[in-house]
Amino acid sequence: MKTLYDIFSAFAKACLPLAGAFNKKLQLGVKGRARTWDILDQKVKSSLPKIWVHSASLGEFEQVVPVLENINRDKFQVILTFFSPSGYENKKNTHFADVVCYLPIDAVSNVNKFMATVNPTVAIMVKYEFWPNYLNALKKIDCTTILVSGVFRDKMSFNSWYGKWMTRSLESFDYFFLQNNSSLKNLEKLGFTNASVSGDTRFDRASQLIERDSTVKQLQEFVGDKKCIVIGSSWPEDIEIMKNWLHENDKTGAYKVIIAPHEVGVSNINELEKTLSYYPAKWSSLQGCVIHDLKNPSTLIIDTIGLLTKAYSYADVAYVGGAMGTKGLHNILEAATYGVPVIIGKNYEKFPEAGKLEDLGGLFSVATSTDFESIATKLFEDDHFRDKTGMICGHWINSNTGATREIVAYLKNINEKLILD
Repeated sequence: MKTLYDIFSAFAKACLPLAGAFNKKLQLGVKGRARTWDILDQKVKSSLPKIWVHSASLGEFEQVVPVLENINRDKFQVILTFFSPSGYENKKNTHFADVVCYLPIDAVSNVNKFMATVNPTVAIMVKYEFWPNYLNALKKIDCTTILVSGVFRDKMSFNSWYGKWMTRSLESFDYFFLQNNSSLKNLEKLGFTNASVSGDTRFDRASQLIERDSTVKQLQEFVGDKKCIVIGSSWPEDIEIMKNWLHENDKTGAYKVIIAPHEVGVSNINELEKTLSYYPAKWSSLQGCVIHDLKNPSTLIIDTIGLLTKAYSYADVAYVGGAMGTKGLHNILEAATYGVPVIIGKNYEKFPEAGKLEDLGGLFSVATSTDFESIATKLFEDDHFRDKTGMICGHWINSNTGATREIVAYLKNINEKLILD
């Protein structure tokens, strides 16, 4: 199977540019990967030891930020790689790393070239980034390798007939910092005990938000003294189940609505407006406009990067998108940290944090328009119920912090110079 994997990886490397011609997102990745070697050649410094950090996408990047904040950048150079465009395109200029680029496809030729160029002393993988050739190469050069906020499920490829061979690549990890007990048990079934349940570093990241100044004058003016729902990282499937409620709310003006769609291209925003069937205000970095009257419209659409987390601070209720369809639930912690009740769609089986918060009573899953209208109405009209569920969310965040502390302590034990004093 390893031979077949290598053939497939080499094939993917060769065919990716062709596939990019038919898909805009793939095209971004193709163009970005074409620049990877130049970026590495120009920016990697041979004078400093390297820490290689790999995140699949934007969500995984947020999980590793609390760790990156503790890295001593005077003593080590941080090389950050992404697999997907949603991660790289949003964070290519992040100040948390010295070099940011796409991860070359896991083909042997790419891996050998990457390792020769970067030669990492420490490698930090996030959540479930298991690229066999890269992991095997890390083991060969005796690089200290850890997994941060790791997740292991029953249905992962390691447990299948076609993926069992990949289990051996896990030997490259010196330690696994896992999110939950089920991951620990699943990892033990694979034969690995060098692990502990440290929790999810996203809780540490989310808890920091409430300590920052989230004031945004325009949002303050828009919300005024009315209750507000923030619909974050929404997809068309999410808007579809709430469009009738939104339309009725626009007629009455009872509540304020802030929508931050996940896909922010001009065509996506136009399609969102069409679905709403009324005229919202817009704060658009793409279309270069803010409707002059922010007090009267019921709805404000924002597509400006960096505003969503601040927008949640103005919410009385939050809807976090992605789970009505198959795109994957987005980060519920950013809303919950502000003590805001959270509503999500129906497909969240792969997101244990959502199930936990639902069990506690701070999150509500909806499958239909009727479900959404029922819980939204109750949360807005029953102040005691809304406050109670919001307090559950805030307490849940606070009681689950600390993963970063364990990871940083481990890294400091490896090399004190790694960590800032």
